[in-house]
Amino acid sequence: MKRRWITVLLLIVLGLGTWGCSNGEKYDVIVVGGDPEGISAAVTAARNGMKTLLVEDDQALGGLMTLGGLNFIDMCNGRDGTLLTRGTFEEFYNAVGGTAFDIELAKDVFMQMVTQEENLTLKLNTQFIEPVMKDNEIQGVVLQQDGTNVTYKAKSIIDATVDADVAAAAGAQYTYLGEDYGQKKDVTGVTLVFELSGIDWQQVVQYLNEDDNPNTGATEKAAWGYNEESFAYVPQDKETRLRGLNIALQDDGNVLVNGFIIFGVNPLDKASKAAGMERGKAELEYIVPYLQENFVGFANAELVGTAEQLYVRESRHILGEYQLTLDDVLENRNFEDVIALGSYPVDVPPNERRTVGIILGNPDRYGVPFRCLVPVDIDGMLVVGRSASYTSLAAGSARVIPLGMAEGDAAGVAAAYGINNKMSFRQISQDKEAIASIQQTLKEQGAYLESWPPVQEAVEQHWAYPGVKTLRSLALVYGGYQNDYRLEEAITAQELTEIVMGLWQYHDVEGVIYFSHTPSCEDVLREAARTAGLDINTAQQSLIKANILTAQLQPYFTDLTKVPQRAEVIMLLANVHQYLQK
Repeated sequence: MKRRWITVLLLIVLGLGTWGCSNGEKYDVIVVGGDPEGISAAVTAARNGMKTLLVEDDQALGGLMTLGGLNFIDMCNGRDGTLLTRGTFEEFYNAVGGTAFDIELAKDVFMQMVTQEENLTLKLNTQFIEPVMKDNEIQGVVLQQDGTNVTYKAKSIIDATVDADVAAAAGAQYTYLGEDYGQKKDVTGVTLVFELSGIDWQQVVQYLNEDDNPNTGATEKAAWGYNEESFAYVPQDKETRLRGLNIALQDDGNVLVNGFIIFGVNPLDKASKAAGMERGKAELEYIVPYLQENFVGFANAELVGTAEQLYVRESRHILGEYQLTLDDVLENRNFEDVIALGSYPVDVPPNERRTVGIILGNPDRYGVPFRCLVPVDIDGMLVVGRSASYTSLAAGSARVIPLGMAEGDAAGVAAAYGINNKMSFRQISQDKEAIASIQQTLKEQGAYLESWPPVQEAVEQHWAYPGVKTLRSLALVYGGYQNDYRLEEAITAQELTEIVMGLWQYHDVEGVIYFSHTPSCEDVLREAARTAGLDINTAQQSLIKANILTAQLQPYFTDLTKVPQRAEVIMLLANVHQYLQK
C-alpha cells in the first residue's frame, strides 16, 4: 500500500495527472462534438485567436448532417424571407448549394472549414470519457485515443454533443424528453434516413408541384410531400410509421429520404439505438415495395442503404441561466442578451402515444438569449445545439441545426471574450457591456442580430388566449403552420377526447374516455368536473363553486344542449388544469 501511494505522488509530481491517464496539450478552448454546431463553435473560437481543440468520436465531421443523412435543412427565415442564421451556417449553406445538398460534398466542406483555421486542432475517432472538475468548475476533459486515456486542460469547454454528454457528466441539471410538460413516459420517435436509386425526379417534381396541396412541393434538389400515401402505409413492425417525406437529390442521382419513424428507442442507450437501427432496416424490406407501388416517381426505386446514425430529435434539456419557453418562441420575443435568431415552426415529433407529429405554431422570429448556453450550476462551460436550455416544446423549433450553428458562433466569440477579459460565462451573462461587445463582434463576423418591431399574432388578441397558452404549453391545442386555433369553430368529439385525455395523463387520472358523438355543453361540463375531481351530477354548480366555470364563461354554458365552440371549451379546461395545479 505504501509503495502505491509513493507511485501516485510521483505521477502527480511528474504531471502525469489522473491515474491511468497521460497529459495532453493545453488549450484555450475545447469543443466536444463534431456536429455542425461544434464545427461553428470551434471555427469561430479559432478565428477569434483562441488555441482550439475540436473532438469528434466518429471518422467524419458533420454528425447528423452527414452520418445521419439529414441533408434537407430546416431553415430559419423570417416571414419576409430574411435569413436569420448567418455566420458560419451561411458559409456552409452557400458552399453546399442550398437547402438540399450532397452528403460527400458536405463532409468535404466541413473538413475544409476546420482545417483552414491555423488555431484549430481536430481529433477524429476520439471518445469523450469524463470531465476534469474542480468543485463545480470544468477545467478539462479526459479523451480516449487509440485505447489510451489522455487528459486535456482548457480555459473554456463548449459542449456541442447532441445529448449534452459533457454537461451531464459534469453534473449539470437537466430535464429528459417531455417530462417538463407531463410526458414522463412517452419516448420521442427517431428517424432512419434511407437512400434510394431509380427515382424519376421529374415525375416527383411534377406530381408534388401540381397536387393542390400548399404544404407539398419540389425544387431541382428537394421535395416534400406524399403525406396521404405515407400515412396509409400499414407497418409490419407496429412500432414504426411513415410520415410525410422530405427527399433530397444527391449528385449521383440517388435520393435520401427522411420520413421513417421508429418508436421504442432510448436515445441515451447505445444498445437500444442499435436495436432500433436493425428494426428499421427490417421494416424497409416492406416499405420499399410499398413506395414502388404507391408513390409517383418511385416505380423503379431500389434500396441502396441507410444512414450510419439515427436522427434523434430530443433527449436531455440542460437547465441554464434562462430556459427558452414555448411562449418566447410563439410570441416572437427578443432579449437584451440575444445571440441568435430562430424562426422554425414548433414541430412536436410523434411519440409512442401520439404517433402523428403536430405543429404547435409558427413564429416570425424570436431571440435566443446568451443565458440559454450557460448551465445553471456548472462553471467554465457553454452548451450549444438541441440540448441547450430550452423547454421540451420550445425545442420543437429551437433544436434545428442552423440555429445551433448560430449559437456555436456565439459560444466561440464568448469564449474568446471571457478569456481575454478574465470573466466567467456566468459573469458575462450578467454584464450588459460584455453582452453588447459579444453581440457587436458577432455582427462584424457575419451574424444577423437585427431587432424587429413587436409581432403580435392574431390569436393573442382573442379573449380565450389565456386558455390557449395554458393548454398549448401541454401540447393539447395547436395552431399549425398558419397559427389558426379555430377558436370560433364547434368542438369535435375527437378534439375534446384528446384534451381531456391529455389532462388526465398530466394529472395522473386513471381511466380512458372516448366521445363517439358531438359533445354538448352538458358533456363538456361533466368531463370538466370529472377531471377536476368534482361531482359530475351537479357539474355546473360544482364548477362555479370551484371558480372553474367563471363569470366570464357562464354565459357560454347556459344552454346545456348546444355544441360549444373551441374557445370556451379551451378556457374551461385550462381553468381545470390550473385548479388541479393548485
